[in-house]
Amino acid sequence: MTDAVVPWVDLSHPLDEHLPRIALFPAPSYTTVMQLPADPMTVTRMDMVVHTGTHVDAPNHFVPGGDTIDQVDLSRLTGEGVVCRVRAGDDEVYGLDALVDLDLVEPGDLVVLDTGWWRHFGTPRYARHPSLSVEVAEWLVDRDVALVAVDTGTPDLPMALRPPDFRWPVHHVLLEAGVLIAEHLTNLADLSGRRVELVLAPLSIRGADGAPVRALGRVQP
Repeated sequence: MTDAVVPWVDLSHPLDEHLPRIALFPAPSYTTVMQLPADPMTVTRMDMVVHTGTHVDAPNHFVPGGDTIDQVDLSRLTGEGVVCRVRAGDDEVYGLDALVDLDLVEPGDLVVLDTGWWRHFGTPRYARHPSLSVEVAEWLVDRDVALVAVDTGTPDLPMALRPPDFRWPVHHVLLEAGVLIAEHLTNLADLSGRRVELVLAPLSIRGADGAPVRALGRVQP
């Protein structure tokens, strides 16, 4: 008798023109330039910033001279990790006491922070998400994790709460330490509070500061 295969869960939002985005970025567009049966094949053109939908930030997104997405070692994007439950509310900046599964985090992990906000994707409430404190970001760096993923558009403050002199402190703490960031993860219910296997496979775009990603996770067999 063989062991049952543990199914993978797709943790990515499908790309479309209606994805939530910050006002700094132009809207994505997807155009059908050829279409069966009138044409010999169907071909789609994409026009979007690399931080559209579920994606990974490369260090050079905020760190001058940092690794570009095509330079990121695959070992930092695949492997063991934990989906850590977070108890936090609208607009809340949460500390370590909000992380329910802190004791599951191990050095080298890919850590997904599950606030439950992925359930609000596509609604106005999605923009009022909780965010990491610098304390949490520094703890994750000290714990030597490889990647931090969030189920929101950013680990930093929501746009509505940012002061004029805002400088993305959580991005800087993580990326300057070489800890990658993934944003807009979803479908975390079956993995939440558990040790997992994760695969985040961004497009290898030469010189880019990030890339869309197909994120997959499953409970460790």
